[in-house]
Amino acid sequence: MIVMKRLSLVVSALFSITMFAQETAKAEFESKPIVKLSYLDSIKSTFKKDDLASKVDSLWMNELVSLDIYDDLTKDIQTINKDVSVDQELPTELLKQRLAAMNGKSPFEIEYNQGLENVIKSFLKNRKKSFSRLMALSEYYFPIFEETFARQNIPLEIKYLAVVESALNPKAVSKMGATGLWQFMYGTGKQYALKIDSYIDERSDPLKATAACSDYMNKMFSIFGDWELVLASYNSGPGNVTKAIRRSGGKTSYWDIRNYLPKETQGYVPAFLATMYLFEYHKEHGINPERAVVKNFETDTVCVKNQISFKQLADLLDMPQSQIQLLNPSYKMNVVPFYQGEQHFIRLPKDKIATFVSNESQIYAYAKYDTEMKSANSRLAVKYAPKVKPATIKPSNGDADDFEFYKVRKGDNLGAIADKYNVSVANIKKWNNLKTNAVAIGRSLKIKPEEETPAKAAPIVDKREEAIASNDDKAKPTAVDMDYVVVAGDNLGSIAKKFGTTIAELKELNNLTSNNIGLGKTLIISKAAIVIEEPATTAIASNSVDTFKKKAPSKNMSEDYYVKKGDSLYSISKKYPGVTISDIKKWNGIKDEDIKPGMKLKING
Repeated sequence: MIVMKRLSLVVSALFSITMFAQETAKAEFESKPIVKLSYLDSIKSTFKKDDLASKVDSLWMNELVSLDIYDDLTKDIQTINKDVSVDQELPTELLKQRLAAMNGKSPFEIEYNQGLENVIKSFLKNRKKSFSRLMALSEYYFPIFEETFARQNIPLEIKYLAVVESALNPKAVSKMGATGLWQFMYGTGKQYALKIDSYIDERSDPLKATAACSDYMNKMFSIFGDWELVLASYNSGPGNVTKAIRRSGGKTSYWDIRNYLPKETQGYVPAFLATMYLFEYHKEHGINPERAVVKNFETDTVCVKNQISFKQLADLLDMPQSQIQLLNPSYKMNVVPFYQGEQHFIRLPKDKIATFVSNESQIYAYAKYDTEMKSANSRLAVKYAPKVKPATIKPSNGDADDFEFYKVRKGDNLGAIADKYNVSVANIKKWNNLKTNAVAIGRSLKIKPEEETPAKAAPIVDKREEAIASNDDKAKPTAVDMDYVVVAGDNLGSIAKKFGTTIAELKELNNLTSNNIGLGKTLIISKAAIVIEEPATTAIASNSVDTFKKKAPSKNMSEDYYVKKGDSLYSISKKYPGVTISDIKKWNGIKDEDIKPGMKLKING
C-alpha cells in the first residue's frame, strides 16, 4: 500500500513537471517577438562575412575633421612676431647644436638666428598640445606624402609643410578659398589637373593633391634652385620672390631676401623649420604623440561601378558614415558619382574592402533600390504636403530664445561641439565672446543650432517594403514627427529596433559621433515625413532567414551571456547591435578585458 502511494506521488510529480515545462515553452514561444526583416537586412543576410575587426576610433576621427588646430596655427603664422623674445626653457647653445644636426641631414639651409629661436619657443610655449594631436594625424598622412615625394626626388621634409598649410586637415579652407592639405587655390588646382566640380574636389584628395604639390615643387626648384625660396614661392607666389631678389640687389638666399618678402611669408619659412624641429625633438620637450588607430596601410581602394552614397555604404558595411567621409574627403556631397568613361574610387578599411568586393552585385542592387524608394517618397511628400504638419522654425531675429546651452565635458573641443550642432567654430566663439579655441570643462556655451530647411526631402520613417505593401492595400497616408526620450536600459541598437530604423540613421539624424547616449536625452527618430500605415496583415519574413545583424535585447530586459572559448569582449559586443565594449565592462564591473570561458556576463543591465 505504501509502495503504491509513493508510486502515485512520483507519477503525479512527473506529470506536473511535464505540464509546467510545456506551459513554460509555450509562454516563451508566445512572448518571443516576431522579427520583420527590412530589405537592407535581407540583402546583408546574403553577404559573405569576415571576422576582421574594423579599427575605428571615433575620437581620433573627430580630430581629423576638427578645424580648431588649423584656425590656431594659421593665426599664429600670420601674426607671430619673430622679433619678440619668448620666455621658454631652451638654452640657445643646445638649440644651435640641434639645428646643426638637422642641417647635416637635410637639403634645407637650416641655420640658427634669433627669429627662428623665437618662433620655436613660441610653439613650445603655446602649441605643445596641438603638436601632440598633429603627430597622431601625421601617422596617417605622412606615409602618403613620403611615397609621392620619394618617387619625384622631392625632399621628404616637405611633408612638414602640410602641417603649416592645413594642420593636416584635407577639408581646411582658407578665407581666400585655398582648399585641402596643400591649400591649392581654384585656378592653381585646375592648372595642375585637379578635378573640381559639383561632386568632387580633388584638392581635398590626399593622393592627387600631394602629386600636384610635388609637381609644383619640382617646377619651382628648376627656377630658383633653392628649397627655401621654393617654400617662399609656395606661400606668396614666384613673382613676389623674384621681386624680393631684385630689391635685395640680386641675393638668392632666403635669409638675405626675407625682409623684402610679404609679411606673412617672412614668418612662413621659420614656422616650417620650427615645425620640423618640434617633430624631430618632441621627446626632448615632453611632447607625447597621440596614437592613430587607423593607418594608411590598413586601407585600400576599390573602383565604384555605379553611383552610391556614403550613407548607403555605411548601412551596408556596418561602419560610421564619418569614417567614410574621413577616408574620402574629395567627395563633396557624400556621394561617389558615376560618370561614363571615368573611374571613381572609394577608400575603405581593408576588411570592409573584402566585404565590398565579395558582395558588389547585392550592394549596387540595394543602392539602386534605396535611391528609387527615396525618389518615390519625395513624390509622395509633395502630393500629400498639405497634410504634413510643418516643422517649427525659430525666428531669426537673434533673440536669446534662439540659443541652447551646452555644458562642456571632459574630452570636448570646439570642433566636436560645432559638429554636434552643425554650426561653425567661429560662430560658437562669437556667441560666447571666446578669444581662443580653449574651453574649460563645466562651462555652459550658448549654441544656436542650424535651422531646418523645409524644402529638404524628409527621411522615410518605418520599413519601406512595408510602406509599399500598405500602399497596395490602399492604407491612408499620415504625417509623423517623432521624438524619443532615452530611458534607463536604452541603447541605440534597441531604439533602432523599436522604431524600425538603423543605428546609422539615428546617429545621422542626431549628429552623434559615437554609440553613447545619456539618460533623458531627446532623440529625433524621424523628421516630418509621409508614412503609409501598414495593414494588420503585413507579410512577415520567415524566422529561418539568417539576418545580418543579430537581434538586440529588449530595453526593458536584462540578458545573461555565458562566455565561450575563443570569445572576446569585442566579439561579444558584435552580437548585440548598439552595445559597446565599454557598456559590457560597465554592466559587469570589468576593469580590463580579461574574461574566461563559463563566465556569466549581464547584457543591457
